Amino acid sequence: MSTASVTLPRWINYGLIPLLNLIVAFLISGFVVWLIGESPLAALSLLIEGAFGSGEGIGFTLYYATSFIFTGLSVAVAIHAGLFNIGSEGQAYIGGLGCALVALALDHYVPWYVTMPVAVIGAGLFGAAWAFIPAFLQAKRGSHIVITTIMFNYIAAALMVYLLVHVLIVPGKMAPETRTFLEGGQLPKLGWVMTMFGSKLGAAPFNVSFIIALVAAWFVWVLVWRTKLGFEMRTLGVSPTAASYAGIPYARIVIIAMLLSGALAGMMALNPVMGSSARLQVEFVGGAGFVGIAVSLMGRNHPLGIIFAAILFGVLYQGGDWISFEMPNITREMILVIQGLVILFAGALEYMFRPAMVRIYQQFKRA
Repeated sequence: MSTASVTLPRWINYGLIPLLNLIVAFLISGFVVWLIGESPLAALSLLIEGAFGSGEGIGFTLYYATSFIFTGLSVAVAIHAGLFNIGSEGQAYIGGLGCALVALALDHYVPWYVTMPVAVIGAGLFGAAWAFIPAFLQAKRGSHIVITTIMFNYIAAALMVYLLVHVLIVPGKMAPETRTFLEGGQLPKLGWVMTMFGSKLGAAPFNVSFIIALVAAWFVWVLVWRTKLGFEMRTLGVSPTAASYAGIPYARIVIIAMLLSGALAGMMALNPVMGSSARLQVEFVGGAGFVGIAVSLMGRNHPLGIIFAAILFGVLYQGGDWISFEMPNITREMILVIQGLVILFAGALEYMFRPAMVRIYQQFKRA
């Protein structure tokens, strides 16, 4: 019997297996660090120190995690419907255009707490609109969602460059970016959170979008596991044939799932555009859409798991910068190798230990 059909307890499937993958990734990373003549334990200590050693470090860690929560949720919603949306990068780009237009239009007239909900809607609508065409092509023409979303990532990047260079650029300036938003178009920092724990946020751009991300995670949990639509999505994801026999409309569920996925990816732009730089810039997404794939897989496509996985990758980003600063022999490229190993074991090899776990679990049950 195939081990894939064996149901394991949640603590193994959602806890032990991801932990084993993470341990193996760090062991191999430690071996790479040792090969270049540095201490793996010292590097690990610096990683933790950089991510959690100060209020500013924690702020940067959670700032990165915020973007990864949005993109991880985006990927997860699509996966539950049997779709592999790797277009979160492009959808976040276009979502940035949506929230930037809202901020540019309203920042002169209203405070941030009025601009924010409109910007959330704008980012979500623009991201969903960018996901609609691949969704329609998949639902109505059978075009594979992976191919079309990859293409749309490149189209989004080219479109944003054109708009920032020729349309939205500040007259008389060379930098391809919009004007800086006024206070009415900026999301405030969450410095009071660090103050509660006797620390200071410093220069970290940790902002209100983190709270929005947590609300989005709760929304996804309710949607997927507590609604009829969520049940239909999960049924389609598990067995399209069973969904068809149950009368679940394939095209409608595909399009709705991708619209939701695109909207969540678009909301990611709130964090860097309105929360950090206070303007729309080229390449503000910074690969967060692709990291969201690993975050979703490592979090087992569950909102709670995605939050923890996003924080882990936030640690890798912020702690990795600290390592490269304190250990010059470990360059930024080496940090990318470490991040790549985690992505490899969390994503492509996520079930590497499952057959062994199934055999051990079955022997334990027989005993």
